[in-house]
Amino acid sequence: MSEYAKLVIDGKTFELPIIMGSEGERAIDISQLRRLTGLITLDPGFVNTGSCFSGITFMDGEKGILRYRGVPVEDLAENSSFVETSYLLVNGVLPKRKELNRFSVLLNDNSLVHEDMQIFFQNYPRGSHPMGILSSMVNALKSFYPEFQAVKEEININVTRLLSKVRTMAAMSYKISKGHKVVYPRPDLSYCANFLNMMFDTPVRPYQIDDERVRALNVFWILHADHEQNCSTTAVRIVGSARVNLYASISSGITALWGPLHGGANQAVIEMLTHILENGIPIRDVLEKAKTKGDSFRLMGFGHRVYKTYDPRARIMKRECDNLLEKLHINDPLLDLAKELETAALGDDYFIEHNLYPNIDFYSGIVLRAIGIPTNMFTVMFAIGRLPGWIAQWKESIDDPDWKLARPRQVYCGPALTRYVPIEQR
Repeated sequence: MSEYAKLVIDGKTFELPIIMGSEGERAIDISQLRRLTGLITLDPGFVNTGSCFSGITFMDGEKGILRYRGVPVEDLAENSSFVETSYLLVNGVLPKRKELNRFSVLLNDNSLVHEDMQIFFQNYPRGSHPMGILSSMVNALKSFYPEFQAVKEEININVTRLLSKVRTMAAMSYKISKGHKVVYPRPDLSYCANFLNMMFDTPVRPYQIDDERVRALNVFWILHADHEQNCSTTAVRIVGSARVNLYASISSGITALWGPLHGGANQAVIEMLTHILENGIPIRDVLEKAKTKGDSFRLMGFGHRVYKTYDPRARIMKRECDNLLEKLHINDPLLDLAKELETAALGDDYFIEHNLYPNIDFYSGIVLRAIGIPTNMFTVMFAIGRLPGWIAQWKESIDDPDWKLARPRQVYCGPALTRYVPIEQR
């Protein structure tokens, strides 16, 4: 039997269907509201609005659950690779050995960047933020690869082209910004090992592939691979609803991720720790400032807008963080400060009562620094990890038979009818 919610307006009752998702989520379908009543809903930030049906990621912030295509993120972080997780998100199922091998071959075949793109990189002003460069270069890929047909093999080539080339472009932009010679991808290395080698290998000091760093990067990217309908994912879907190409849609996601309230949070964690260390602020004072209303100081990397109990990704990232710092024996005052702050916050009654636990951004910032990633590249690392999720969301939206061009409404609050007055009379 169908369920309905009753809406009473001016004494007239309207029935709105209640729909249920596969995990028991319930929603009121208001898609016919304007046609039935002439009214719209107002929901700033769309925090109560479902924009689509999706079979990609399930999350429950109250229970601390995150699953990709039904598979718990904990299982993937423990047993999978970023390449396999990418296949799962984009194709909907875990690959068989032959399918994973084919996917890996396509990644290798599409890893090189057109030489003309180096000219683009080299002409960006020194000091340009890597996210701005990456967004522009991804958009430019359409000019280098104009052909696109909506057939499975062609889509797979475009998917692997993006996943592979973005990784190469990110490493290339770093090398060029340092004035170093570009290092090309090697077919004998895994996806994560290849990236680290392209970032840090030099003719003078060949990079030594370290299994601990490779594993930590794999886990970091798996945990960031998708996160339901967040700001950047919604940007990809909305831009994609105009039926623009895949590259332009992904470019919009990169731009949205750039913001410090979204993907820039892990960079903000390191900048906060640097500020605390350089100014010699005691940890107890840091916690008090964070608890004081009206104080402009903000404790970055604690609490989460969606997860009300704990962020399941943070628990996994903490384990990787602790393991990495122990195995590498890194001597870094900033990392020591981070561990001290974590211990103090976890033992503070205020933080415990308000569920202000360290989130994934706190631990991932520490992990990226331990791996050797420069701070201004942190958000780029997030973007590489989120790529398979964006691609999966874009693909799902264009395959949706009920697709609609995104067109939000508004409640106008400007001046009423105002007649034009000639400039001489004003």
